[in-house]
Amino acid sequence: MAIEAVIWDFGGVFTTSPFEAFNRFEAEKGLPKDLIRRVNSTNPDTNAWALFERNEVDTARFDALFLEESTALGHPVRGADVLPLLNGMLRPRMVEALKACKARFKVGCITNNVVSMHSPGQDASQRSAGAMSQVMPLFDAIIESSRAGVRKPDPKIYLMMCEQLSVKPEACVYLDDLGINCKPAAGLGMKAIKVIDVDQTLGELAAHTGLAFA
Repeated sequence: MAIEAVIWDFGGVFTTSPFEAFNRFEAEKGLPKDLIRRVNSTNPDTNAWALFERNEVDTARFDALFLEESTALGHPVRGADVLPLLNGMLRPRMVEALKACKARFKVGCITNNVVSMHSPGQDASQRSAGAMSQVMPLFDAIIESSRAGVRKPDPKIYLMMCEQLSVKPEACVYLDDLGINCKPAAGLGMKAIKVIDVDQTLGELAAHTGLAFA
């Protein structure tokens, strides 16, 4: 089936990965490398991170729950100390690729985010700042976990996007920096691209779309 839409994750795709910031924080604090990722991958559907991205707990409760979960792994870390690490640096070539795709295809964004912090769609002042102000107006549709009450990798959120764009999954390319989020997209029939670096990503995107990217 011909490609009709390109669907993008936000953080780690249009911006540098927060995992880099996590690792810097861990090194600065003398914590084991990838501790934060380990906290977030323990009980991934019901942990503090999952609850926060579905907007089921507020910032104060997330702070406390994350501290409990990290303490259980032997290294207490407050959730409030992790949230500022989520913002990354914009990748201009990815933005240009989005613009090229938009000229030919429908484009959408599915992001796991939290109401009070990073990623698309909090209050007006945040939406107008930084990377988001350059990228978010380009999309035909945006689904945020904190507003939809469902988060990746739940297949429902991918189908919600297909419905909004009026396309079948088989007619979509999906980009995300997490393999766990690419897997259900591929399972639905999308052409999934795991974003590792910009060159690799644009090469795979070109192969699926027939577009050329700088």
